Amino acid sequence: MESNNMTQYKDLTPAPRLDNKTLNRMAWRSMQLQACFNYERMQSAGWLWAILPGLQKIHTNKDDLATSMTHNMDFLNTHPFIVTFVMGIVLSMEQQKMDIQTIRSVRISTAAPLGGIGDALFWMSLVPIVAGMTAQMAIDGSIVGPILYFVFIFGVEMALRYGLLYWSYNMGTKAITAMTKYAKEFTHAASVLGVFIVGALIANYGGGTKLGISVPNGETATEVEKLVVDGKEVVTETVTEMQPVFINIQDYFDKVLPCLIPLLLTLLCFFLIKKKGWTPVKCIGLMLVIGIVGAVFGIWAGGYQPLVPVPWTVL
Repeated sequence: MESNNMTQYKDLTPAPRLDNKTLNRMAWRSMQLQACFNYERMQSAGWLWAILPGLQKIHTNKDDLATSMTHNMDFLNTHPFIVTFVMGIVLSMEQQKMDIQTIRSVRISTAAPLGGIGDALFWMSLVPIVAGMTAQMAIDGSIVGPILYFVFIFGVEMALRYGLLYWSYNMGTKAITAMTKYAKEFTHAASVLGVFIVGALIANYGGGTKLGISVPNGETATEVEKLVVDGKEVVTETVTEMQPVFINIQDYFDKVLPCLIPLLLTLLCFFLIKKKGWTPVKCIGLMLVIGIVGAVFGIWAGGYQPLVPVPWTVL
């Protein structure tokens, strides 16, 4: 197609500023960014759907509109919460009828790093924090928990969609410098916070993953009170009996570090994903296998009977 090879638009007259109604419409449509997600172009179809009202206002020449729609179908992958930041920059460049290859380069170079920044800020920080707090409320029987989670996350998402679109559109390409100036620091801080939250979640919810191995360790004399009949009366008598002694392996682990087992399992998953290139699905499968094998041999706590004979007692 001719529109694929064009380097500039036919009508180079800058377009008027977009009205707020059009900007609001695009911010709302950006919620459908991943509706047509595919592995060939990722979010490009949703991107074009969201930005199309602005392109139609900017390009009154039909050939220019076709060209703009074509190059806006290029491969795109960014974070859905902050995609409107990229939209605002691209719209300001389209409005000025800048060189097409420049618009393409700016769109790709801005969208890609924002995907990583957004993941660190939201999926690894904000969402786990809010989910951890509201999930505990739901576990305690409060319906406010899930409602509060939805209201908070949705509120933050919509505030970012509308706020970033207006901000980046008004600033134009200057917004790239403002956003990326401290991107490294923001990403590092968000990553540290994410690791902190993971540790907190392990300590709060990982207590159920314990070893159930209790090893016999001889006997000890224990005084036991028993009821005995003395003539016509029932009296309490203290007698000494030998009681078996068991060593609970989990107690020793807790003295070293509480929740040590879930921490080790979490670090194992991190190592496999980061160093060995495993997918999260493989790690979930591995945890499932570890759980089943541990239950078969009576390794995990739970008060059940192991399927094979073992030389220890399962707590």
